[in-house]
Formats: sequence, C-alpha cells, structure tokens
Amino acid sequence: MKVVKYSGMVVDFDRNKLKASLLKSGANAATVDAVLLAIENEIYEGIPTKQIYKLAFSRLKKSANSHAARYNLREALRLLGPAGFFFEKYIARLFAAEHYETRTNLVLQGHCVTHEIDVAIQKDNAVAMIECKFHSGREANSDVKVPLYILSRFNDLKNNSHSIFSKKDTISSCWIITNNRFTTDAISFASCMGMNLLSWDYPKKNNLRDKIDSHHLYPITCLTTLSFAEKDRLLVMDCILVKELVYKTELLEHIGLSPSRIKNVIKEAIELCC
Repeated sequence: MKVVKYSGMVVDFDRNKLKASLLKSGANAATVDAVLLAIENEIYEGIPTKQIYKLAFSRLKKSANSHAARYNLREALRLLGPAGFFFEKYIARLFAAEHYETRTNLVLQGHCVTHEIDVAIQKDNAVAMIECKFHSGREANSDVKVPLYILSRFNDLKNNSHSIFSKKDTISSCWIITNNRFTTDAISFASCMGMNLLSWDYPKKNNLRDKIDSHHLYPITCLTTLSFAEKDRLLVMDCILVKELVYKTELLEHIGLSPSRIKNVIKEAIELCC
C-alpha cells in the first residue's frame, strides 16, 4: 500500500510507525489495535498521510480527548504560529521547567551590530542564547544555513557583557530550536562547532517531543475542547501551557466559556498533565 506524504513523496504505508505514534497518545494497547484496524479498513492506494492522521485523530478522540490531544502535539506546536512569537514563549517555559532562569525578546549589543535574541537562559551562572526557528509548514526543515548564520551572531555577542540576568552577563553557548527537523548537514555543522540543537526528533533522546512528554508541558493549542479562536485569545493573555489552565480557570470564564464547557476543558487538561 502506497501513501502520499505532506511533501508529495510517495512511500509505503508503515503500520509499525503509525502504531508507535498512536501508543504515544497514551491510549492502551487494545484501543490502539482497534484504531489501527479501523484505519486499515478505510485507507486506499495513494491516500494522503494527512487523511490517515485525520482518521487516527477522530478515532482517538472517541476514546478520550486527552489521547487525541497528545496525538495532535506536533500540529499543536505548528499552531503556535504563524510568526512563532508564542513558540518562543513556549520554549522559555520548557527551559523554566528544567530550572533555568529565562528572558525573552531581548535586543543585545554585539561587537559589530545589535541583535534580537529570542530567548536567553541561565543556570549555574552560565548564560546561553536560544534562536527559535519556527516553521508553519510541516515538511520545512532547517538546513545548514541556519547554524551558519546563528554562529556568526553568537560570535559577535559572546565577547561583550550584557544586562540580562545581571549587569555583566557573558553568553557562553547557543542553542537552535525548531518545531520541525534539521537537515543532516545542519546537524553535522552544529555538532562540529559545539552548538546545541533541539528539534522534534533530535537528539535521539531528550528531544523536543521527549521533553514535552516528560514534563507534561503541552501547549494549549493541543486541546480538543477549545476552538482555534479561543486558543488564540488565551495565547494573547499569556496562557501558553495546558497546566496553566488547571490553576487559572478564571481565564476560561474571561473568554466566555459556559460552566459546562469549562468543566470539559479542565477535565481534558488534568488528564493531559497527570
């Protein structure tokens, strides 16, 4: 059976890969097997993988909203766009959960020119800069030009003192983080130059997906019980994480949700974050 990827590439249908992604939703083995069987009964030669995703999402949602929400995670990161401003805030939250101090949207003076820095982090008196490369298209990758460019910015900034966390901070390392993937050349160059990369599936362990799951730091955009417009309103109110709603239910009242809908949203949020 051939399927058509988002990029237009035609590949073989991989049942094991689909099963692995379904299991990551938190659904039990029996539910996953039932979803797989239902999908296999509906797919056809040349079906777009986008359609397979929709079938899986729909079936998981019938099982539990939280299962569909986890399965929707990569798409939820894409919905932190279109410009990526909220993705930068989300990444700051991710590092804060790992006990870093964080700052966002900085303008720092380098040796030659000024630079806009997406996120700065500090732990154990070591300061690093983070450049977030957000892609709204699912198949867009960050190629070698990205670390080449970021390295030049880092080199211009690293020998200056900056007022970030104190009045005399020096930037000792840099990260590049993307919601999609890096090309092989980008990874090779960054590794050679001592740059830190983080993407949906890189490094193999403790990648972006792993960090999100281990800390239960799901973006509110993955919730299935809210509309796109309601999610956007919460993002503008600086509510980025699902777990923030659990402790700030008044935000849901503020955007006009009824008591019954608030109950459903909070139920899904708790199931995601437990």
